[in-house]
Amino acid sequence: MGFGDLKAASGLKVLNDFLSDRSYIEGYVPSQADVAVFEAISSPPPADLCHALRWYNHIKSYQSQRSSLPGVKKPLGQYGPAGIADATSASKDDDDDDDIDLFGSDEEDAEAAKLKEQRLAEYAAKKAKKPALIAKSSILLDVKPWDDETDMAKLEECVRSIQMDGLVWGQSKLIPVGYGIKKLQINCVVEDDKVGTDILEEHITAFEDFVQSMDVAAFNKI
Repeated sequence: MGFGDLKAASGLKVLNDFLSDRSYIEGYVPSQADVAVFEAISSPPPADLCHALRWYNHIKSYQSQRSSLPGVKKPLGQYGPAGIADATSASKDDDDDDDIDLFGSDEEDAEAAKLKEQRLAEYAAKKAKKPALIAKSSILLDVKPWDDETDMAKLEECVRSIQMDGLVWGQSKLIPVGYGIKKLQINCVVEDDKVGTDILEEHITAFEDFVQSMDVAAFNKI
């Protein structure tokens, strides 16, 4: 198992294909598996690898929470598709910065381990608790391209590749805005406590090779 060399374009392509039908490296919530792979990537994936870039930006948003995410980090060779070996470790530079663990040491004393276990239990209990009422909203978004040469099918694919808990994409259509340019108008339903227009705009405009801007055309509580 592995992704090849995640510091090379070939490895990022394997990661992008792997995430085409997944939100996370393992399971259905962010975990130490995502942290391990995130650490191995030296810079954000290019915009044409929309699944990998969507995942990268999502895990990056957990900056202050990564050390408390569930699970235990394993070697990169234990993640990813079968039949592909990990080559990232072999391609690392000898710079001192590569030896810095950005997410803390794996060596913890008994008290720290106990605290971590308690946090994991609280996290699991919170996820298991079902709220009595979930507030939802229907949002209609206008996503504008740079010009009439922008691949609108690819733009929509990038937008729909954004997956997060509490977000469901709906119908879409292309609307002419003039000079041969069309904008993508797409509907989504969100859980208000989990997804807001600000995080949608951050993720959508991250595909800067295709997206010029995003506007909220309509916002209705359900």
